[in-house]
Amino acid sequence: MNKRKKASSSASRSTRGGHLLGPPRAAAGRTKSNGNKGTGPGSRKAAPQIEPPSNTLALAAECTVSDAGSLKERLAGLLDEPQAVTLDITALQRIDTAGMQLITAFVRERAGHGRPVEWQGTAPVLATAAHLLGLTSLLKLPA
Repeated sequence: MNKRKKASSSASRSTRGGHLLGPPRAAAGRTKSNGNKGTGPGSRKAAPQIEPPSNTLALAAECTVSDAGSLKERLAGLLDEPQAVTLDITALQRIDTAGMQLITAFVRERAGHGRPVEWQGTAPVLATAAHLLGLTSLLKLPA
């Protein structure tokens, strides 16, 4: 029989008193590698990609709990953007409640400060999840 570790509630404690998309906590003493092995002559360079305007965020094909940390950071970076922020949902194919919570918190926080969120594209999975969770009117999803 496998024993599971009990989940720590320290992450939830850090968000109390603030909004869900508050500044990300720094990992003490840890650094992240970008996964590149080297930049010598044998390594390939990625083709330059055309980036959307800084106030547009293209959601990945999957927005699940395993991707929540990076999604939270990306959304938090756009939280105080004075112009309308566009969420491009064209590629979205799978979303769970963690993804829905982050997107909902982002939209709600921006709306609370009079900053709009616009939608680009369609994603039936997002519309279905929003409907099931009663979030359609709050998110103001396109019809």
